[in-house]
Amino acid sequence: MPKYYPFKVAGYYLYFTSKCIVEAMHVHASDSKLTEEGSAKFFVKGNGDSILQSKGILNDREISKIQAFIKINYQDMYNKWAEYSKQGFYNK
Repeated sequence: MPKYYPFKVAGYYLYFTSKCIVEAMHVHASDSKLTEEGSAKFFVKGNGDSILQSKGILNDREISKIQAFIKINYQDMYNKWAEYSKQGFYNK
């Protein structure tokens, strides 16, 4: 599972799964196991705003920190996402 960055944000790794590139760009936030169980999921809009789809085990403060980080870094994160998807946001 590709990580957006090698470091944690608010105590969580930000990543996506290679199979997820068929969906709109999004970010999972999880512990070192990088499992979807208990992870949060944020869909990222074209302006860097994000919509929380699943809170997982994260608290509101952690979610706010991650959303602020995504807002600042979404363009770099999108470039990482696009490396795995020839169609940008979508695989097909």
